[in-house]
Amino acid sequence: MSNQTKLFTPGYVPPVQGQKQPGIQSQMHPTPVSTQIPCADQSGNITLDSYRSANKLEGRCALITGGDSGIGRAVAILFAKEGADVAIAYLADEESDAQETKQLVEKEHRKCVLIPANFEGGEKVCKAVIDKTVDAFKRIDILVNNAGTQIERRNLEDLSEEQIEKTFRINIFSQIYLTKLAIPHMKRGSTVINNASINVYKGNAKLVDYTATKGAILAFTRSMALQLVDKGIRVNAVAPGPIWTPLIVSTLSDEYKEQFGKSVPMQRAGQPVEVATCFVFLAAAESSYITGQTLHPNGGVIVNG
Repeated sequence: MSNQTKLFTPGYVPPVQGQKQPGIQSQMHPTPVSTQIPCADQSGNITLDSYRSANKLEGRCALITGGDSGIGRAVAILFAKEGADVAIAYLADEESDAQETKQLVEKEHRKCVLIPANFEGGEKVCKAVIDKTVDAFKRIDILVNNAGTQIERRNLEDLSEEQIEKTFRINIFSQIYLTKLAIPHMKRGSTVINNASINVYKGNAKLVDYTATKGAILAFTRSMALQLVDKGIRVNAVAPGPIWTPLIVSTLSDEYKEQFGKSVPMQRAGQPVEVATCFVFLAAAESSYITGQTLHPNGGVIVNG
């Protein structure tokens, strides 16, 4: 069984490993799965099959924040496989991952624009990202607000003003600014998809500020869905459970990593590709009657919204 196949095996936990923030995907072992779908026979033997595209996003243009690695990379590649050109915004420290993602998108014969950006910089940075995307594509058909950060803190007293502001600036303020600035470049049939988290529904004692931003993302998603429905622009969210990404190895304690993914019914962490398929669905015409809603790729945890 290959290392990547093991990632889909119930009870398997990746080896504990650490990186400095923001984390580099190419340095993870095993590396997250971006494009292959798990298939199991009647005996439970797992094989990996390549994602099968159907031109669902032919001729469309997407902006994906945090698109260099993890969920964002998987979304970028699947969008490209479905026929979309993509722009990805990413931290300059993740340049090597961004270049690799660009190569993978261009392998699908689609255009990929790289936009280094630190969303701590506020609306000014968001405007630059939107402007560069529009310069490249002349419009924005799909906005994927995926960029995020987190830092564990055991006690609320340990949460500094600086950390709280950073988490909110990156996780939710950027989504508000980018959506605001993208709307003038969108038309009927365009979509906004925001990345939330399972933590909204179950809470997380060590990620209080992060979880608070994710709750705000859901409220923002529902409100914007109502505001934009008359414009024909749909707004939805995805709330992933434990997913094997650079964010995990660069922000969580070894204690957390030792049990990563085992608490969900499927008894394993999810892979970025298993979340990216949700983004494809919400971006495509197949979800035309869905807005203001949230999809839950979380390994079987039942949540109530």
